[in-house]
Amino acid sequence: MRNVKILHLQILFVFVHACFAQADFAPYFYDNGPYSNNGNLALFSLSEDTQVGTQIYCLNGTDPEGQEVRYGVSFDPGSKEYFRVDPKSGVITLVEKLDREKQDSIDVSISITDGRSKVTERVTIFVMDANDERPEFQNLPAMINVVETTESGSSIYKVEAVDRDAGSGGSVTFFLQMQQVSLFTIDRHSGVLRIKSGEMLDYEKTKTHFVTVIAKDGGGDYNGKEQFMSSSATLTVNVIDAQDTPPSFIGTPYFGYVYEISEEGSEIFTVVAEDGDVGKPNPIQYSFDGGDDGVFGINKTSGCIFLLTNPINLRREIFNIKVRASEVSPEGKLLDYGYTTVVIRVVDLNNNPPTFYGENGPQNMFELTIYEHPPEGEILRGLKITVNDSDQGSNAKFNLRLIGPGRMLRVVPQTVLNEAQVTILVDDSAAMDYEKHQFLTYKLLAVEIDTPERFSATADIIIHLLDTNDNAPKFSLEYYIARIPENSPGGSNVVSVTAADPDSGSWGEVKYSIYGSGADLFLIQPASGIIYTQPWASLDAEVRSKYNFYVKAEDAEGKYSLAEVFVTVLDLNDHPPAFNQNFLEKTMVIGAPVKIEAIDDDAEVPNNVIEYAIMNAEPDNNIFDINSDTGEIKLKSYIKSMAIIQNITKKRDYTWSLVVQARDRGQPSFSTTAVVKIGITEATQLKGGPLGSFIMQNRNNPLQVLGTIVGFISLMVMVTVIISTATFMRNKKSNRILPNRRIRRRHQPQRQHLWSFKNPFRTPDSTRERFTASDEEQAPETIGENVNYNNNLSNVVRHWSPLPPPPSAPSLPPPLPAYFPGERQWVIPTVSATVVPKPRKKMVNDRQDTVNRALVSELKMRLEQKRMMSP
Repeated sequence: MRNVKILHLQILFVFVHACFAQADFAPYFYDNGPYSNNGNLALFSLSEDTQVGTQIYCLNGTDPEGQEVRYGVSFDPGSKEYFRVDPKSGVITLVEKLDREKQDSIDVSISITDGRSKVTERVTIFVMDANDERPEFQNLPAMINVVETTESGSSIYKVEAVDRDAGSGGSVTFFLQMQQVSLFTIDRHSGVLRIKSGEMLDYEKTKTHFVTVIAKDGGGDYNGKEQFMSSSATLTVNVIDAQDTPPSFIGTPYFGYVYEISEEGSEIFTVVAEDGDVGKPNPIQYSFDGGDDGVFGINKTSGCIFLLTNPINLRREIFNIKVRASEVSPEGKLLDYGYTTVVIRVVDLNNNPPTFYGENGPQNMFELTIYEHPPEGEILRGLKITVNDSDQGSNAKFNLRLIGPGRMLRVVPQTVLNEAQVTILVDDSAAMDYEKHQFLTYKLLAVEIDTPERFSATADIIIHLLDTNDNAPKFSLEYYIARIPENSPGGSNVVSVTAADPDSGSWGEVKYSIYGSGADLFLIQPASGIIYTQPWASLDAEVRSKYNFYVKAEDAEGKYSLAEVFVTVLDLNDHPPAFNQNFLEKTMVIGAPVKIEAIDDDAEVPNNVIEYAIMNAEPDNNIFDINSDTGEIKLKSYIKSMAIIQNITKKRDYTWSLVVQARDRGQPSFSTTAVVKIGITEATQLKGGPLGSFIMQNRNNPLQVLGTIVGFISLMVMVTVIISTATFMRNKKSNRILPNRRIRRRHQPQRQHLWSFKNPFRTPDSTRERFTASDEEQAPETIGENVNYNNNLSNVVRHWSPLPPPPSAPSLPPPLPAYFPGERQWVIPTVSATVVPKPRKKMVNDRQDTVNRALVSELKMRLEQKRMMSP
């Protein structure tokens, strides 16, 4: 038994020990106060404009045993769950949009657990206000009735509006839109709407007013910015008519007629009046107020005027009866009244023609001043014309016609019985042009229709027109074409454009301006329209020769028109021809030409057309020809071999130095010279034989060729010396010496003869004559004067050496060859023959024709483009 008790005690001890070993304390939240953003949400508040998804708070707590804790939030069943919490971090995120006006606090349960114990607390989160609500009208829109006699300053309505926001965002002030401010005013705090001081309602002017009221809050924060919100509503004010306007007659002026055939009691005329208070009009009662002379009566209710006696008893032809129209109250009392005059004419026989009346009586001339181009159909209200025929019946029926220039005006009515107000209407507004007619004169003609007398009357109508700015300036030309030399200094006049505006005064003053991509180098005088170049402008036809831009003519009110200006920069001969080098080396094979070339940088012909000429050739001038257009140099046609060249020069040097001139065809003409060294060889020699091949292969190495030639000449000299020595020895043995052969010229007997000049234009008759040299002939002396830069020879002076004087008095020398336009003005003579000058090719078009053709082509192209672009 004892052992059993001991066993029980041991078991109890183990159980108690286990219980104490497994003891656990609950986790808890930190309480960091109401202004903290972490802890237990104590007194936490949140603005209603907080965006969904914002992390608003962080739950923070701990476990006494240091166990990891987790967080949770929960809401009452059926309520909206505004928040979500991250279980580990405790971060609370807003997941639903807040609205303080619907719910200003949120109850939520927060929990913390360490996995064994869980602690739950219930907290309240306060939703703070943001200015997100507009004022709401409580009694608008609405409609009220106000009597037009309500005194100014009277209150007519109280506007009420409520803003559910708190603080300044919930305060409301009232305003009116600007168009109602002139008649009404509202108290900004109370909302009381009043008739503005000094103003009155008028039913006859406006029966209904629509007053727009604006309610605006005092502003407040919303999403971090200050925001003001407003609403508007309309109050309809119906004006109630009051008896404050007297009656008025309709259809005045009134004209009535009494015919000689009328009977007593006949109706003459009926006047009509109505109460000026049209809202609730009173009945009208008619009566005479004088002028009836007791011979006319009037129906009090209908306004019908009738005759009380026979027309024979009438003592006057015209009665001016003053008629009164009075309002009658419901009680039968006469109230406000109005007057009119009824003119009654007594008509007997057709003894009165139609008559025109003005404001002051009969009138036969009417004048009016209006602006030009009045709207079609407009009434010329300044012409107050009445036409009347005092006769009765068909005697008073007549036609109206308007006679004048064109069909600018027409008259209404065209047929009148007795009397009518004449109305003149505008029929053709465009024709009433001040620039064409400063005044218009018309005849207004009234002619009776059915009477045998056909009485008529006329009145002059004079319309004085006043000018308006109805015309835009118009250029005299659609296109202006101008030409200016490229060497024109800055500020040079280019072209003068002219635009006319037929309007008068300042409207007719034209101001010019230019614009466009091509106008940078040009200016225009605003008043005169003279276009000139910029002071700094430098024109160069080689850079740009065509400019086009627009010129604008504008009047004082901005009406304008445009024209296009085409400017062509005329090329001047300001560039001389230029060779690549002033010293050229060429090798010429007999029968094949060599070519030289110069370039002229001028832009147009003939300034850039080059002619070539040989100025001098050493050692002989009479061996080469040159193509003046292409610059090809070739031997004269009779030189077929090297033997001919040797016979001409008597030398074995086949190298010539030529002075070649390149001259352009501009005015003035510029020229450039170059020295061309030409080595002449024969094709067969170069092709056959080792020496020719060697020279051709080494023509670019002159020293090597010279050494070879010198060696060859030395060898030939040695062979010649040996042969000569052998010949001398042989002749010595025979005691005779043979002279060297030489050709001696036979002296011609001296004869008296006249001066003879070799014709430089005559071609030698035979090949022999070409090579026959005359002892008396001397080489001409050529003197070249270089007066231009870059070796330009502008003036070449040539002097012919005179022949020896004859023994007798010679005749005068023949004149120099006449100058023909288009031909060369100089001739290069040679020693043994003359060179026939090659006529210069005549230009098909001179410069003026070329420019004109270019401008015309350009203009045609632009006109064609405009035609294609137009619909």
